[in-house]
Amino acid sequence: MKIHLLTATCLATLNVFCQPAPGADPKTDLPLIFSEDFEKGRERWQATDEKSWTHREVDGNKVFGINRRNSSYKTKVRSPYHIALVKDITAADFVLTFRVRSTKDTGGHRDCCVFFNHQDATNFYYVHLGANPDPHSGQIMIVKDAPRKAITKNKNKTPWDDKWHQVKLVRDTKKGTIEIYFDDMEKPHMSAVDKTFGKGRIGIGSFDDMNDFDDIKIWGK
Repeated sequence: MKIHLLTATCLATLNVFCQPAPGADPKTDLPLIFSEDFEKGRERWQATDEKSWTHREVDGNKVFGINRRNSSYKTKVRSPYHIALVKDITAADFVLTFRVRSTKDTGGHRDCCVFFNHQDATNFYYVHLGANPDPHSGQIMIVKDAPRKAITKNKNKTPWDDKWHQVKLVRDTKKGTIEIYFDDMEKPHMSAVDKTFGKGRIGIGSFDDMNDFDDIKIWGK
């Protein structure tokens, strides 16, 4: 009876089906090392272009997001313009979860990006969650003192709309595995194996689109 009541409550509330709580435990043995809901500000983040990011309230909830497509940040090699990195955390192996909402429909390359094992401005990985995949969109990328290059040949579209979506990234440097999940937290949206970069910084952003981010958690060492 309790199960039926709980299910009915979820259906009535969401009008769809029960979703994992924002930043829900991703079933990892790694300890939680970072948690951010932006309710107390965004001081823990370093952005490549501070004027492109805004800490604001949306529907009674604080978020951190990109407020314009253009950026004054000049990349040394072809790579994303909008990057916000956690200031005081580096990790090799980790699990990252967060919620993201695209705030402008820019067509086939509508995206958000996840940055990890970030060494410096020209050496890092990032996931480009682009709407329509091609060699420069919707792929796991590497930037290694040269313009970004895809290390996947993904053909899965990222189903963007104006709603909030859940993202999870799992990195294991010993195995070299990279797994990115979008809404479905059981089946990877994309995956790759690469051991070029180890311990580094972690961040969020976009190539040149607009997004809001919230409920960010990192499990790692």
